Amino acid sequence: MITVIAIDDEPLALQLISGYIEKTPGLKLAGKFDNPIDASEFLTNNEIELIFVDIQMPDLSGIEFTRLIEKGLKVIFTTAFEKYALEGYKLEVVDYLLKPFSYEEFLAAVQKAQKLIRLEQNALQKVEANDEFLFLKSDYKIKRINFNDILYVEGLKDYVKVYVQNNPKPVLSISTLKLIESKLPEAKFMRVHRSFIVNLGKIDTIERSRIIFGKTYIPVGDQYKEKFQEFLDRNFL
Repeated sequence: MITVIAIDDEPLALQLISGYIEKTPGLKLAGKFDNPIDASEFLTNNEIELIFVDIQMPDLSGIEFTRLIEKGLKVIFTTAFEKYALEGYKLEVVDYLLKPFSYEEFLAAVQKAQKLIRLEQNALQKVEANDEFLFLKSDYKIKRINFNDILYVEGLKDYVKVYVQNNPKPVLSISTLKLIESKLPEAKFMRVHRSFIVNLGKIDTIERSRIIFGKTYIPVGDQYKEKFQEFLDRNFL
């Protein structure tokens, strides 16, 4: 599922593009905006993969907006003027839809974006699995996380928080705890709760079936207690 926002100062145009997005399988409309300023603020707190943006708007044009956003975000220009095609090429936008455009034209542009996103995802997945690190997408960047630096991982529905030593803020990424678990070395990490995976080598204190990391108390769930106890028994003096 590709998360999308639409930006257009014309209400009818915004309604049209939003309707196209909502009826297209594989797309999720995360927001629609009548100005790029509000859209920019939304981008700072949300993971978006594809943006449809009008070019001619007051205060900040679609071209200026595209120059300001994080590189790597996929952009499709929507405009009534052909003269901006060269600017779109320079900014490496996915496509350029000339108003009024049909759903068929919209769909062709979306398919280009989907193909590019899939190619990037496949390139990341081809990185050979290892026992030292993994890559996570966070804040529109791809960050390397060394396994030895991870304290624990918390699952929050469609997100995970990876808590790393000597870092006050966790690394937030769109993923699932199950997927992260499959990438972590089984000998070093253990799922101890439906919402938590811990680095076994970083455990210092256990109290009443709770693992303590600083001020955080991680409970050991009933279905994980037996396996965790086996780990303790193997390492108990």
